[in-house]
Amino acid sequence: MSVVRILALLVLASAAEAQAPVVGDINFYGLHKASGDKILNALEIKAGSALPPSRGAMEERIEEIPGVVEARVEAVCCDGAAVALFIGVEEKGAPHFDYRAAPAGNAALPQDLMDTYHDFLGAVERAATAGNTAEDLTAGHGLMAEPAARALQEKFAEFAADHVDLLREELRTGPEPDERAVAASVIGYAPAKPAVVNDLQYALQDPDDAVRANAVRSLKAIAVLAQKQPALGIRIQPTWFVEMLNSIVLSDRVQAADALVVLTDNGDPAALDLMRERALNSLAEMARWKTLRYALPPFLLLGRIGGLKDAEIQRSWENGERETVIKKVLAPAAKGKRGGL
Repeated sequence: MSVVRILALLVLASAAEAQAPVVGDINFYGLHKASGDKILNALEIKAGSALPPSRGAMEERIEEIPGVVEARVEAVCCDGAAVALFIGVEEKGAPHFDYRAAPAGNAALPQDLMDTYHDFLGAVERAATAGNTAEDLTAGHGLMAEPAARALQEKFAEFAADHVDLLREELRTGPEPDERAVAASVIGYAPAKPAVVNDLQYALQDPDDAVRANAVRSLKAIAVLAQKQPALGIRIQPTWFVEMLNSIVLSDRVQAADALVVLTDNGDPAALDLMRERALNSLAEMARWKTLRYALPPFLLLGRIGGLKDAEIQRSWENGERETVIKKVLAPAAKGKRGGL
């Protein structure tokens, strides 16, 4: 499992022990013909309701709505007892993010590496409890400030330096998703970053959510290094990040948006054009989310697509002018569609 997912589950579990969680912000994505009100009526919930106990039952009720092919519900902790609810759907004929088939080879990682990774997750948990989750991305992999976690990361770097071929084989042929997820994280510590970019971009289409999440995190760190040291000639293609913005999986969308913010920090017209062409509506619905920390990265991307400077985007955000910017960026696309008719 990715570090992000581990932390989210731990915090949510702690909140549940303290008091029964209730629904706070409700955020939607993937809606084209279905409406948010119709979904909430089907679930019989609203802000302030008790959080339903069964995610699977919620998804099944949404999938009974005509036109909905698949539903995904995620509860994200926490504002007191309130959790933010993210409800995603994929409708018939809507953009679809394709995964590869699950590998059926026989690659395997050594148990001591798996144990080290699990120890690392424990160290991250303790660091989160202490409020010390800062990372330094300038080395091309996220080194944590917390000493115990950092020491384990140094072991990852040693393993990746000596066994990059094994990690590469695991990503392509390993039958166990947990091991592929570890490989997607550890290969990012390899000293020759340009040599592993293609492996990580391959992992972006893995059928397992955690593998994709770890691959995005590794690539985002490498993207920071690429900006700091352009002489390295590292080029990360935006294609699959952009496609992930249309995914029904929340972590795909959120982490892809974060990575694209890094990739477009210095412009990158190709990435901006691709987002405009392939994911403009997805970014708009994400930028409208009520849970602000998740809405800000896609809002920033929308502003950049619209040609705004980051300072202008920030002012609009702080002044509560989100919808004005969103409509301004969407207007040319809407006009183009009308003209095409």
